[in-house]
Amino acid sequence: MDVLERYEPIIDDFEAFRAVCERPLPSVVRVNTIKATPERVRRAFDEAGVEWEGREWNDAVLEIDASPGTTWPSFHGWSHGQEEVSAIPPVALDPDPGQRVLDACAAPGGKTTQLAALMDDEGLVVANDNNLGRLSALRFNTERLGVTAAAVTNQDARNFSLKEFPFETFDAALVDAPCSCEGTIRKNPTTLDDWSEGHVRSVAGVQKGILRRAIQATREGGEVVYATCTFAPEENEAVVDHVLDAEDCRLVEFDVGLDSAPGVTEWNGEEYDESVRKARRYYPHHNDTGGFFCAKLEVGA
Repeated sequence: MDVLERYEPIIDDFEAFRAVCERPLPSVVRVNTIKATPERVRRAFDEAGVEWEGREWNDAVLEIDASPGTTWPSFHGWSHGQEEVSAIPPVALDPDPGQRVLDACAAPGGKTTQLAALMDDEGLVVANDNNLGRLSALRFNTERLGVTAAAVTNQDARNFSLKEFPFETFDAALVDAPCSCEGTIRKNPTTLDDWSEGHVRSVAGVQKGILRRAIQATREGGEVVYATCTFAPEENEAVVDHVLDAEDCRLVEFDVGLDSAPGVTEWNGEEYDESVRKARRYYPHHNDTGGFFCAKLEVGA
């Protein structure tokens, strides 16, 4: 079965999409602004003979002609290898210094450390993951990148408890949910080998529970970003549509400066709330990236 063909009705220029999916991803790093400026990292790459290319949408994102983990900026914690579209959700959430932010599915820590950097490492990022085995990578990355504003927890995000914290709600939350990972096919060509509709339905149930709890744990007027690296509407718009009915929240517009398509309002006979058009779909052929979905919600609207 060619899994990607199921998305032909909702993807513009499907042939271009398929062609890009068959090419490897560019090598991209994110500058860790807790330890260095983009200018300092660019200068370090120049001094090391590493060619780089900037990104108009974000001066902290650089494409390089080397493996991200083998460079001096990486060794010093000045940069972190992170797929370009993976940098979208923290930018979309745009947290302020001093806020309390939940990263519900945090390991291995790319977005946790990016959130902390956007907050000038001031406030609190609760970096949670239910997989105990992945916490070592999460802790390693926060320490390597000099993050001091993070607290690591090991809970099922569907039932996240705040009883150990001296506050009742977060100011904001990020849910980069576990998913079928279809959008990572350029990085992991075997991703779709074990794909099934049953797995998509199963993981969608988990996603709904995580997103609902994140909304419940966020104060009125706070914001929650939901993201996946899959194309499946069952895991994207359908999940957002579910929480719009189940929780007190609304979708809001956002723009990070990358080309994207709006969320779809109909799929396989199912119709979703018209406001899901405010979500954004990032396809590989639009920006020469992986695939991603991102939606931003305001709580208590």
